[in-house]
Amino acid sequence: MLLLQAQAGGATGILGSPLTMIVLMFVIMWFFMIRPQRKQQKAIEAFRNSLSAGQQVVTSGGIYGTVKDIVTENGRQVVILEIAPSVRIKIDKSSIYADMSANAQQ
Repeated sequence: MLLLQAQAGGATGILGSPLTMIVLMFVIMWFFMIRPQRKQQKAIEAFRNSLSAGQQVVTSGGIYGTVKDIVTENGRQVVILEIAPSVRIKIDKSSIYADMSANAQQ
């Protein structure tokens, strides 16, 4: 009742403050946009760290293949990916995007 009287008198309430609205907008944006994206990035990073030979994967460029080996070249981890029988390519480990082993078993 007191809050209604204060608003009627021309005083701004807590939610009427421009600073409060900006902070509230940032919190909502963080909760719905930034937080889920960070969770997804952490999951992808955990997946990349758990890569092993024999896994079927897809790269960020859309190339499907089987991991044959993981080596370190010039301080970077490189994945040897077999994309067809006897066809192997070297790609950066950070370009591995998803595990396709579960899809192949179905």
